Amino acid sequence: MLTKTFAAAVQGIDAILVTIEVAVERGIGYSMVGLPDTAVKESAERVRCAILQTGYQYPKRNVVINLSPADIKKEGSYYDLPIAISILASRGELPDDKLQRYMIMGELSLDGAVRPIKGALPMAILARELKLDGFILPKENALEAAVVNNLKVYGVDHIKQVTNFLLGTERLEATEVDTRARFAASQSDFAYDFSEVKGQENVKRAFEVACAGGHNILLVGSPGSGKSMMAKRLPSILPPLTLGEALETTKIHSVAGKLPGGTTLISTRPFRAPHHTISPVALVGGGSNPQPGEISLAHNGVLFLDELPEFNRSVLEVMRQPLEDRHISISRAKYSIDYPASFMLVASMNPCPCGYYGHPTKQCICTPHQRHNYMGKISGPLLDRIDLQVEVQPVNFDQMSSKAPGEPSAAIRERVIKARAIQSLRFKNHPGVHCNAQMAPSLLHQFAEPDAEGMAQLRQAITSMNMSARAYDRILKVARTIADLDGSVTVRSPHIMEAIAYRNLDRSNYFNL
Repeated sequence: MLTKTFAAAVQGIDAILVTIEVAVERGIGYSMVGLPDTAVKESAERVRCAILQTGYQYPKRNVVINLSPADIKKEGSYYDLPIAISILASRGELPDDKLQRYMIMGELSLDGAVRPIKGALPMAILARELKLDGFILPKENALEAAVVNNLKVYGVDHIKQVTNFLLGTERLEATEVDTRARFAASQSDFAYDFSEVKGQENVKRAFEVACAGGHNILLVGSPGSGKSMMAKRLPSILPPLTLGEALETTKIHSVAGKLPGGTTLISTRPFRAPHHTISPVALVGGGSNPQPGEISLAHNGVLFLDELPEFNRSVLEVMRQPLEDRHISISRAKYSIDYPASFMLVASMNPCPCGYYGHPTKQCICTPHQRHNYMGKISGPLLDRIDLQVEVQPVNFDQMSSKAPGEPSAAIRERVIKARAIQSLRFKNHPGVHCNAQMAPSLLHQFAEPDAEGMAQLRQAITSMNMSARAYDRILKVARTIADLDGSVTVRSPHIMEAIAYRNLDRSNYFNL
């Protein structure tokens, strides 16, 4: 008897339909076709033991399994449950007509327990698109999949629950989630707050500008000046995720298997801080079994690179294209995948190998040649793509010992949200542009053209600092953001001057080389 069950495979951050066909024929044997990887092939013993645990008999005949479409590789152990259910149905133990009304996914243990899977959210979206009656999956993934409306999601702990449900002897309650209520309630859950930061008002202002316009920022300062501490507080002043952004972000983390159990939607912007020993593949994604990299896990959030010059240069250079295009295309001999990568880059570094060049009280012991080599680890094209380059000075004793709290994140965030609202209105007729940092050159002339005095100051700065055309664009984008924070319709001279002040590393004498 031939039976069919619906499952899914993940490609990129989307799911595609996989039809599992099982035929039990004369003879003795077990064969699987349809490009299964090793984990899928190894399902034979897991499935056999799990079926025996349900009280049914495993067929003593030739079992043939086809995973369709046959030209797409099937990976992972997520097909155990649908294969087991199909085998039982092919023996007449379960009603065949019910199988094609549900999508079924799950890994099986030898005792029949159902274990969690990756990519449940995109699979649930696919099940809804196919207008199936429901999605049967591990209970640990039920809340994640239940985010998708107009789809009944059934979480199970054991294969016996699935067989009883299909036979009609046991009722499964569909998992329901009040997505909007949960989402709204958890959008202000932050572990760190800017009220804990003493002093550093210029750096806080730079962070406010960066968040208001979605700009990349680099902090340069001595060890202990507070670079990492302030960077960790950045998510608390970013504008809240929209429901669409949250869904897209959750899909990426679901595919990567980074969602904690019991998670519905990611409600706060991601903050990823990879170690400087990371490889290019781990940063941008890919691998033999394609997975999203750190730049995709930071999508709609922050990618923080601490001690920037310590990263391998090849790792840093692969970021240049996604920083501009806001997505990463990975092409290999056997696959081609596109992952979203619209993130805000926040980086920090010391000014020299010893860390004390420009320190007010400690003397730098590095030679100009050593400082030159240290800065040479970061290419000019990469620095050009960082909008704000800010010098961080150490906090003095009076500031450290002050008991007065700093401005809270909530107050800064309110100003950022107002500036983003202005930008949303400005770009409502420009699809794909949501903030000033995403403006194309044509939009710069339309929305960020400075007044005559501002243009004269910009011309002088570009000429004297020998800046690139990309730096010119970045200054205009930052100036437009400063004007939005100021509530100004036009970009004026003070806005241009502040934007130029954030290009510290463009000054040829910055490192006195």
